[in-house]
Amino acid sequence: MAQSNWKVGLPLALVTVFMWAILPIALKGLLEHISPGTATWYRFAGAALLAGLYYGQARQLQIGPLFSRRLLPLTLLAVTGLLINYLAYASGLDYITPGAAQVVIQLAPLLLLISSVLWLGERFSPRQWGGVVLVVSGLLLFFNQRLGEFTSGAGGDYLLGLGYILIAAVTWAVYGFFQKKILRSATPQNLLVVIYIAGTLCFLPMADPLKVIHLGWLEWALLAFLTANTLIAYGAFSKAMVYWEASSVSATLALVPVITLMFSTLISSIWPNYIVVEPLNWISWTGAAAVVVGSALAAISSRRGFSPPRDAGKKIAN
Repeated sequence: MAQSNWKVGLPLALVTVFMWAILPIALKGLLEHISPGTATWYRFAGAALLAGLYYGQARQLQIGPLFSRRLLPLTLLAVTGLLINYLAYASGLDYITPGAAQVVIQLAPLLLLISSVLWLGERFSPRQWGGVVLVVSGLLLFFNQRLGEFTSGAGGDYLLGLGYILIAAVTWAVYGFFQKKILRSATPQNLLVVIYIAGTLCFLPMADPLKVIHLGWLEWALLAFLTANTLIAYGAFSKAMVYWEASSVSATLALVPVITLMFSTLISSIWPNYIVVEPLNWISWTGAAAVVVGSALAAISSRRGFSPPRDAGKKIAN
């Protein structure tokens, strides 16, 4: 059993927070030039190449068990869930702002927690249920300025984008649920390499790889960042889970949507033509804070003993 060390775990968790917070901002800028299918294919292809080379050279790849008769159905469900998650998230960003996407995607870990209670027999404390209520209430407050559009039907494209992000949240919960069952017999990196390879093959028909030839230096930088983002964030997250309590890491990651909103506001003030930011009033900021606090409460169970979990590689894969 590793010893808990927040001086190591907290910086690693904050690296993950930064990487995931900036991801939708970078992806939003890239989607102005290439399609969601092309962007998603490059993310998977780059991750498959880099992860395959790294884990293969380190002789840490053992993907055979994932295709055994017992694990194959679970592997297919986990792979399908994460592939749809990536594409739905990128598609949703075509219609809504990065900040809004990050707030709504916080439903993903909550759906995973609830599914674990219903089908894996895990316990959910009253404090955690209070966190769920806070998140739902916070979402309504966050979108207070758009409620009129939603009820009148004027925000059709925005609602479509929200629908895509909701699909992304549900399918990530599907991935996380079956990943929990798989990781009793396999390691996270083996499953992720299989997912990266599957995504590279599945998204190739809807991608236009040659489209990137016409990108400028900024778009190439965004594409390189997005390719490396998953691997860097995943590595930092996995290490953080080794050195720090899982509940503390998860509570720290609840900061992601607020950091995204802050970065979006800052970038928009410096570079107005890059992205459109979500219109925010004090009620919206209150709602965002409620989502963060609720996510943190839901992540922290009543048992705080430190024991690095087998599924330390679990992540929100955007």
